[in-house]
Amino acid sequence: MLARRKKASAEFSMASLTDIIFLLLIFFMLTANFVQVKPFELPKSDSKTVAPTSVIVGISKAGEFFHEATPIQYEQLEGIVKREIEESGKNPDFTVTIVAEVGTPFEEVVAVMEIAGKLGVKAILATQPITTQ
Repeated sequence: MLARRKKASAEFSMASLTDIIFLLLIFFMLTANFVQVKPFELPKSDSKTVAPTSVIVGISKAGEFFHEATPIQYEQLEGIVKREIEESGKNPDFTVTIVAEVGTPFEEVVAVMEIAGKLGVKAILATQPITTQ
């Protein structure tokens, strides 16, 4: 008597695949919380290029904001920049120059850049030139 051949099943079990995907999802969710961006000091520049300046926003190491050397609150900054844009006749080359003291938390600089982006104007970071002696 001849033994009958068993046909191989063409089915694929998805249970193990979903378990693997679930474990990978948990792994990436847990490790994503440990990634931190370290703040860094603002660079010095050897560039000789002078960029146009429409309004100057200063930031001190202590987190104080200045408009043209006048102390202001962060909450006032957006309104001041918006007023300056309107006074310039909505100049397409309007530029917010950020002058940040060395050691200023980078989050403060980013906050000013976000305001400029929200208002649709350019923001540049003023750097201190490297002096060679």
